Amino acid sequence: MKSKNNSLTITRLINSWINEYLSGSGIVSEKTLKNYKITLIIFISFLETEKSIDVNSICPNSFNNQILEEWLKWLMDTRGCLPSTCNVRLSAIRSFLKYVSRKDISLAYLYQEAKNIPFRKVQKNKIQGISKKAMKVLLSMPKQETRTGRMYLALFALMYNTGVRLNEVLSLQIKNLLIEMEIPQITIIGKGNKIRIISILPRTLFLIKRYLREFHRGEINSNNYVFYSRNVGPIGKLSQSAINKQLKKYAKLGHEICSEIPINFHCHQIRHTAASHWLDNGMNIVQIATILGHSSIQTTMVYLDISVEMKAKALEKVEDPMIDIVKKKWNTRCSLAEICGLVPLTSHT
Repeated sequence: MKSKNNSLTITRLINSWINEYLSGSGIVSEKTLKNYKITLIIFISFLETEKSIDVNSICPNSFNNQILEEWLKWLMDTRGCLPSTCNVRLSAIRSFLKYVSRKDISLAYLYQEAKNIPFRKVQKNKIQGISKKAMKVLLSMPKQETRTGRMYLALFALMYNTGVRLNEVLSLQIKNLLIEMEIPQITIIGKGNKIRIISILPRTLFLIKRYLREFHRGEINSNNYVFYSRNVGPIGKLSQSAINKQLKKYAKLGHEICSEIPINFHCHQIRHTAASHWLDNGMNIVQIATILGHSSIQTTMVYLDISVEMKAKALEKVEDPMIDIVKKKWNTRCSLAEICGLVPLTSHT
């Protein structure tokens, strides 16, 4: 009877977490919710096949530290999962156990144990952006004589101007376009339903207004998606796979003109390119983090890389013969106040 009660407890918690707490609450995106569901399905499958734990014997302790470690090893050895995939799966289980600890304080130990399981080491591949010249070539690829070309130019120009994620721009509704204001802006609803407002530049504003006249007959306030599916109409989003497929076509064409454009260029690289160009133009890291919607500046620091232009400028300074002529201040005799950039008291008397 106790075993059945424990089984009932954990199955109820799984159901309430997925179907009540997460679904329809806006706490996580649809993609994240799908990942959480898949993770639980894989974990339960592991319990059944490897640990002989069925629906009648599953209990809170089935999520203990030892079993989770064995599961992660099974993911890598048996399913051939990469370390990065294992980390995603572990994060999902941690999220569930955090919910469990809130619902039942006696089970809080499970979450604490899961937190102590280290993430697998992952070799991080830097997201490569492209130069301003290459981006200009890429944006010239959509043919403006065609309706499709005008749509994709408006989409990619908006992404480059604002640095938004692909899902964020595809989730954009017409009511989120504040383009008739003195400073034209768009309202982005990002991860965790966090809202941020981003200004758009005159050239992008022109393209968006032209696009709205052609594809939405100039409507300025509705729940219709700005960039919609041809098959469904304004009430249906464009798919991310369709956008990336089209971008790769333009990248392949652009590569023939500018070899800096990778032929496998994808949408997230537009975001990285925008951020690196802002850094080039003198925008500080706090401003960039705010626009990108990062909750931590540390995320932005890892995300950004030194661009081609910045590297060139740095090398120019190293090779500049004028550097050798500049007098080295640390070899001169001066007061402590002067070293600190302050005027000594004697100069005031």
